[in-house]
Amino acid sequence: MSKVILLADRRNDLPAPVAPPAPGQPALDLRARPLRDLRISVTDRCNFRCTYCMPREVFDADYTFMRHSDLLSFEEIARLAGVFTRLGVEKIRLTGGEPLLRKHLENLVGLLADVRTPAGQRLELTLTTNGSVLERKAADLKAAGLTRVTVSLDALDAAMFQDMSDSGFTPDDVLRGIDAAARAGLAPVKVNMVVRRGLNDAQILPMAERFRHSGHILRFIEYMDVGNTNGWNLTEVVPSQEVLARIGAVYPLAPVAADDMGRVAERWRYLDGGGEIGVISSVSHAFCGGCTRARLSPEGKLFLCLFAHQGYDLRAPLRDGASDDELAAILTGIWAGRGDNYSEQRGRHMADPARKVEMSYIGG
Repeated sequence: MSKVILLADRRNDLPAPVAPPAPGQPALDLRARPLRDLRISVTDRCNFRCTYCMPREVFDADYTFMRHSDLLSFEEIARLAGVFTRLGVEKIRLTGGEPLLRKHLENLVGLLADVRTPAGQRLELTLTTNGSVLERKAADLKAAGLTRVTVSLDALDAAMFQDMSDSGFTPDDVLRGIDAAARAGLAPVKVNMVVRRGLNDAQILPMAERFRHSGHILRFIEYMDVGNTNGWNLTEVVPSQEVLARIGAVYPLAPVAADDMGRVAERWRYLDGGGEIGVISSVSHAFCGGCTRARLSPEGKLFLCLFAHQGYDLRAPLRDGASDDELAAILTGIWAGRGDNYSEQRGRHMADPARKVEMSYIGG
């Protein structure tokens, strides 16, 4: 029998529409956080089975993924993106699942590259990938208008990489993808490493050494309690301060000043000029107060937090003939009611919904 995880509340009721802000002004939520970043998941499928995201014992051969007919078309995604930019979005990140498994993704990139902000500016258009097929896709993505790419890589050691990704790929496959992205002009590449104590934390220093002086930016991510299937345990979290201490003991570091609003990674630079690294501390140092991100699922549900349990159906009004003005009012109404701050409340009963959305469905 096939199985499927209930990923989100599938209700169709939406908050009351609200008049959009004046052109050039961002929509604000209940905590005065502007809407600046939109993450678009284009597929729930992936060719990895990372234990912290899509463990094989759940996402096996019997798991039922979305039908292609249920997904938003590229034209629908581009239309929604245009409405989001009216409300303040300046940056779009394509994600998944593994977004490069969506056929002809460069066509979507081309459509999004034509979208402009109210001030006539191009969007910052980025993509997050596991890097497995990036080597043969990078040039086409850049030609279509992609600005930058982020690649997940949790270990350089081949055996450890296999344990983490549970796939038939190797670290060299990913490294070749990173090199191809750099050659195509998508540098600096950001490289994300999810750190789990007792599993791959011994790779912290080798990863730092591999990407020093490379021109790329390595970022260490605390293992998070996203979704319901990854068996998250607080004892496996390596706090970012420990990561910085391990690296800094060998290669001294200094902080890089950054704008708090919209900040995800804290930036640190090597004092010897070896470049910079980042740490993403959702568990030990929540950054909810500056979160400016909304997330669109493959079939058109809008989620207001990575740890949300409820999505708002945008596909229905989109396909029922809503105008761009009506869609803008719907989106403004949704964002205006946003008060999400899961990471600030982690561990309290109110912050633990029965079923959080899966990261493989909504993107990290």
